[in-house]
Amino acid sequence: MPPAQPARARRPAAPAAPRSPRPAPVAPPRPDAARPPRRRGRSLLGWLVQGLVWGAIALFLLLLFFAWDLPRVDGIPAATRRPSVTLLSADGAMLATQGDLYGETVRLRDLPPTLPAALMAVEDRRFRSHWGIDPIGLARAALANWRAGEVVQGGSTLTQQLAKNLFLTTERTTRRKVQEALLALWLERRFGKDQLLEIYLNRVYLGAGAYGVDAAARLFFGVPARRVNLWQAAMLAGLPKAPSRLNPRASPDLAVARASEVLEAMVETGAITKAQMEAELGRMRIPPPASRQAGWFADWALEDLAETFPGNADLVLRATLSAKLQAVVEARLEALLAGPGARAGVSQGAVVVLDANTGAIRAMAGGRDFRASQFNRATAARRQPGSAFKPFVFLAALEKGMRPEDDVSDAPLSLGGWSPGNGTWKPRGEISMEEALAQSVNTAAVRVLFRAGGPRAAAEAARRLGLDGRFPNDASIALGTGEVTLLDLTAAYAGFANGGMRITPFGIAGAQATGAALPVPRAAPRRAIAAEDAAAMRRMLEAAVSHGTGRAAAVGGRSVAGKTGTTQDFRDAWFIGLTGGGAAGGGSVVGIWLGNDDARPMDSVSGGSLPARLFHDITESGL
Repeated sequence: MPPAQPARARRPAAPAAPRSPRPAPVAPPRPDAARPPRRRGRSLLGWLVQGLVWGAIALFLLLLFFAWDLPRVDGIPAATRRPSVTLLSADGAMLATQGDLYGETVRLRDLPPTLPAALMAVEDRRFRSHWGIDPIGLARAALANWRAGEVVQGGSTLTQQLAKNLFLTTERTTRRKVQEALLALWLERRFGKDQLLEIYLNRVYLGAGAYGVDAAARLFFGVPARRVNLWQAAMLAGLPKAPSRLNPRASPDLAVARASEVLEAMVETGAITKAQMEAELGRMRIPPPASRQAGWFADWALEDLAETFPGNADLVLRATLSAKLQAVVEARLEALLAGPGARAGVSQGAVVVLDANTGAIRAMAGGRDFRASQFNRATAARRQPGSAFKPFVFLAALEKGMRPEDDVSDAPLSLGGWSPGNGTWKPRGEISMEEALAQSVNTAAVRVLFRAGGPRAAAEAARRLGLDGRFPNDASIALGTGEVTLLDLTAAYAGFANGGMRITPFGIAGAQATGAALPVPRAAPRRAIAAEDAAAMRRMLEAAVSHGTGRAAAVGGRSVAGKTGTTQDFRDAWFIGLTGGGAAGGGSVVGIWLGNDDARPMDSVSGGSLPARLFHDITESGL
């Protein structure tokens, strides 16, 4: 084993030389770090682009939702309308209209400039400058409505109104308003401003069934649209706001007030001067309708129109009614009901005037005020005629061979416990048949009935002359206990005036469709009683007026005949009179009824009092 070597001491290690610091690697600069503002801008731009894209998609889908059921807009749709019926009086005055009225198609160049100017002044002052929708007008309307706390102003343009009238319904929904705006934009792109204005003026509804300014001008003023004056133009321009409520037929006062607003708007827009406005306000007058109450006649005359004139053509009908005589009848009836009638407890009345030869109705009042009650008391009310039925009893006796000069007893009478009274008449024993009718003696009338063949004979004579009713089959028929209408009773009396011919009342004298005359069905008069019997009846009825119960109906210098009628407790009072004609026959028949709808008794009103007086007044003033 080799000897161990002595250990060597280690030298301490020299301190290491300090190392120079190693440079850290430098990362390449990043774009977003180098230019942070630009990167942020690009991010916002990206979001904006995405928002616009999605917004455009959402807007497209929203428009698609509103537009998917839009009507076809290939062109302006033809007007859908009900056939119109215009009823004119015998002297040309308009009495009534039905259906939709359209006048002539007007061009803007043919109209007075004040008409379109008035429309734009009150409906759309920026019409010439907007593109179908008026943001300024919408903002102004919104502000006005916000200030008022309610809707006081609309923001729709004339083009929007036209779009609604042509293509859409009147429902108030967001969908309809959006569709209206879309269609307004299409209309503005498709048509010029003048064209749009012409379409509007020819198609807008202006109340009372009139579409377009020409139909409305003819209906309300009796002139075509090309001839309207300034205040008439203003009135027409004011109607689209509320045509059913503001038109002159519905409410003349509201129509005048609205026209005044339009004139003020025209001053504000410079279309007219203030002096012109004040002058027109002084000229503004709406003529009263030819007849306030002719509505009863119109309803009756047009009742079976569809059967009489089948088809769907526009009709112009010439009525038999005289506007002048109708006005007399209305005025006299109202004066009587307002004066002596009111004091005697009479609230209603009815009058019929017809031509005895033909049956043409010349006047008809079915009550006191058509606006208050449309019930026609001349044609629909069935009441007991009282002694006004007696002429048919006496006619049956004539047909059995009796003559007016034949005597009949007026003594008291009792039939199975029934004893007809004679009022203030004091029995004389025997009186002539003529006197019995003239004085309306009940006991004599019952005896005449039995000589004539009884109740059936009297009812049959009445029916031959056109008087249908519910007639009792007993002696009370002689006192008028059946039920009849005023029109039927009046028409039946015509046979006593025209020589014995039965006539059928009618109200339409002529008809035209699209300018061509149409035949008017009419029942021809036919023989119902012998001419000599008709002459004898007229003679007896003349005696009733000259010295009988109808003396109040006499008119100086005129041939007048007639008969009074009064029912129990003064519930009904009648006078049916004949005037004119004389021995040659013809003339007019005037039927009058007074009473109360609830059959309340009047205060001693008999047929020979107020009804006879009313006949006198009408005959003296209008016949």
